[in-house]
Amino acid sequence: MDKDITEYFVSLIESSGAIDVAEAEFKRIVADDNDLRELYRQWCADTGTSERHGFSDFATEYMENREEVWNSLNDYDE
Repeated sequence: MDKDITEYFVSLIESSGAIDVAEAEFKRIVADDNDLRELYRQWCADTGTSERHGFSDFATEYMENREEVWNSLNDYDE
């Protein structure tokens, strides 16, 4: 179940292109979707993060990891 919600997080981040835009969209969606809200609460409990910062923490880490991949590819090209 956690994998499903993190895939959803990634799709929001990728489609938004920016963490703050993705977070605003996620907050809007989760406010209207009780099932998603429960999945999110469970994911936060499982990962030990707060509901307030869970999505933004995930998004920040995801973007940093993505940037590291690009940097390592650029290092390889040089």
